[in-house]
Amino acid sequence: MTEIVGPRLYSCCNCRNQVALHDDVISKSFQGRNGRAFLFSHAMNVMVGPKEDRQLMTGLHTVADVYCRDCREVLGWKYERAYEETQKYKEGKFILEKLKIVKENW
Repeated sequence: MTEIVGPRLYSCCNCRNQVALHDDVISKSFQGRNGRAFLFSHAMNVMVGPKEDRQLMTGLHTVADVYCRDCREVLGWKYERAYEETQKYKEGKFILEKLKIVKENW
């Protein structure tokens, strides 16, 4: 008998709401507010806050904080706009902080 295994996921550390698929990880070498963070192409079951300009390690970006839809925990941010040409690949992508997410189905 074979065991059915679903996709590898990341969930909110607070309430276990599923917020991202492992297959959507672009990079694991980003820096968040509280340490290491992952860059994702997509996120799910999240709310996006208001846009604001923020000076980050790689320059000025327009970002919006990303919250868990269920418990409202701040999980990271979404890159809305990058002002430097070399950073444009981040636009529309999500940063989720490693401390704020947990692995599911691994």
